[in-house]
This record gives sequence, structure tokens and C-alpha cells, in this order.
Amino acid sequence: MSFVESAPAPASTAEAGTLPPVPPRILPQKRAPRLRALDGLRLIAALMVAVYHYGGRDGEVSRAWGSSPQIQFPTLHTWFAYGCLGVQIFFVISGFVICMSGWGRSLRSFFASRASRLLPSYWAAVVLVTAVFALPVVVYEAVSPSDALVNLTLMQQPLGADRVLGVCWTLWAEVRFYALFALCVVLPGATRQRVILFCAGWTLAAVIAQEAREPLLDLVLMPEYAPFFIGGIGLYLVHRDRRDAYAWGIVGVSWLIGQHYAVAQLWHPPDPQFFSNRSSAGIILVVTLGFVAVAAIALGLLNRVNWRWLTVAGALTYPFYLVHEHLGWVAIRAYHQGLGIPSYVTMPLTVLTMLVLAWLLNRYVEDRFTPRLRSALSKPR
Repeated sequence: MSFVESAPAPASTAEAGTLPPVPPRILPQKRAPRLRALDGLRLIAALMVAVYHYGGRDGEVSRAWGSSPQIQFPTLHTWFAYGCLGVQIFFVISGFVICMSGWGRSLRSFFASRASRLLPSYWAAVVLVTAVFALPVVVYEAVSPSDALVNLTLMQQPLGADRVLGVCWTLWAEVRFYALFALCVVLPGATRQRVILFCAGWTLAAVIAQEAREPLLDLVLMPEYAPFFIGGIGLYLVHRDRRDAYAWGIVGVSWLIGQHYAVAQLWHPPDPQFFSNRSSAGIILVVTLGFVAVAAIALGLLNRVNWRWLTVAGALTYPFYLVHEHLGWVAIRAYHQGLGIPSYVTMPLTVLTMLVLAWLLNRYVEDRFTPRLRSALSKPR
């Protein structure tokens, strides 16, 4: 029998001779302080990807420069080639953030949060890039109207449609991660034990999928990217309790497997036929620095990095990431070939231009439509 059931209640306040008990005041839960250093790390990862797309690889960007970036940046192009690892760092950050934002949320709230965060800027970027590439003065070919419409669903890759945004393959990986996390953690309710089991189960399943070489398992479990998402989740558990041995174990195993996949995908023997050569030690170092940076934030070692402008930097990162590649080609061609600006000036000028465009998307698209979409999706029916 509980205390409430056994405690006698007076017939009235007058009979008891005392004032009625005052119910305890429920204080509103304080929001955790924003981890501004994480916003800064997001921007660094986005800039890494940008310099890779502008000067760390060959292909379409060579048409923008008028020659290979290897000629434009004889020394730096080798360093720029490591910028593609910014994606892996993004995935570690995403694992941290999604676990943090999904903890204590209902499935409806989680879905509304993710959809409203991803879609407004993404839709605007798809429309903008399609429109710019359709201009007669732009030398790059736009996708077909049908494929452009399919791109609005974020499902263009599995449907085999041409991509409007080159970076959208990473969003497809993010969407699959969100679905796994929502079904396995958010739907039943996030707890430490459930999150640990999710990380352990996904790690083992991804390794089995790699060995099985079954396309469906690869599609769902993403063996090559899973360690980075899982590592980020483990680092969020560390953020909650730095003495959690299981969390540190998740982080350690994820780093070990993640560096293996990164080297397997991005390393090749030195060959003059290739654009550049990434050393295995360099790849491991960049992956390690990504994990270490998120770990430093999780442990509070970078709490002093709390400048307000980092919040703005974090807000610009996603729209910048969406538009920087293809519209960056247009800007590079205009600045370098059209105006004759040297390549070492064109590169930072293009980055600055894309950041300004990202600010416009944040100001006039995200600020206006993200809250409306979140509100519409959060309403119970």
C-alpha cells in the first residue's frame, strides 16, 4: 500500500485546523546550454568539403577553373584532397546531435524536428540550383524537369534519378540513420541501456552485412558510415556521463572500424595517373582529429569557446553545404575566367559568396518556414 493510500485525510480544512497543503511548485526544465563549439566544428567540416570540391579533385570543377585544380593549386591540391573527410566528421556530429535531440522526445516531435530542419533549405536549394543551371549563360546542364521534381522528395538516389545537388547523397545516409534511430530508440523511448544496445546491435549487424555482401543489408545498415554515426552517439553518452565505460567502448570500437573504412575507400598506392594521393596516415589522422574534437566538446573542454557568432556559423552551415558545390562552380567560372581574378583569391571569394547565399537562405527561408513546418507536423490529429 502506498503512502497516499494509507494517509488519513481530514473531512475539512476547519476540522483539521490547518491550511490545505500547498502542492510543490514544478519548475520548468532548463534547456541545456547550446554547445557553440559544435556549431564551429560543423562549419569547419563544411569548409573542408568545400575546399575539396573546389580544389581537391578533378572533374566538373576543372571546367570552372579552365584547367585542373592540380594546375591551379600545385601544392595545396594534395591537402585539399583530404577535405572529403569532412563528411565523416559531419556524421560523427550528427550521431551526437540526433541522440541529444531525440532523448525524451515523442516520435511525432522527433519527426517534426528533423523534417523541419532538413526540408525548407533543401527545397529552396533544389529550386535555386535547377533554375541557375537552366540559364543559357551557365555551361552546366540542368537535370530533366521530372528528375528535378523527384529530387524534392529526397528519394532520388534509390529511384535512380539524376541528382540536382551533388552533396545530397549524404542526406540520403542521414535519412536512413534517422529512420533506424527513430524505430529502435525514439519509438520505445530513449534510455541509456536502449541506446547502448542500439549501438552494439547496429555495429554487429553492419559488420555482418559487410561480410554477407547483400545489397539490401548494405542499403539499410550502411556499414561504411555506421561507425561514424555510432561513434557520435557514444560521445553523447560520454557527454551525459564521462565515466561511462560502455560509452567509451562504443567510441573506441567506432573509431577503429571507422578509420578502416575511411582508408579502404580513400587510399590508393601512389600513382601519377591519379589526381592526388592521400596517405593512410593522413586519413587516419583526420578521422582521429574529428573524433577527438567532438570528444573535447562532449567532455566540456571547449566550453570556453562560447562566442555568439558561432551560433550564426552553425545556422549557415547546412544551407552553405547544400549550395556550395554546384553554385560554387558558377561563381568560380565567373570570378576566375570571367573577371580574371587569380585562383588563390577566387577560392576564398567563392567561399564568401556561398556563405552570403547561405545567410540569405537562413534569413528568408529557414527563419520563416522551419517554425511553421515544425508546428504543422507537431499538431496532434
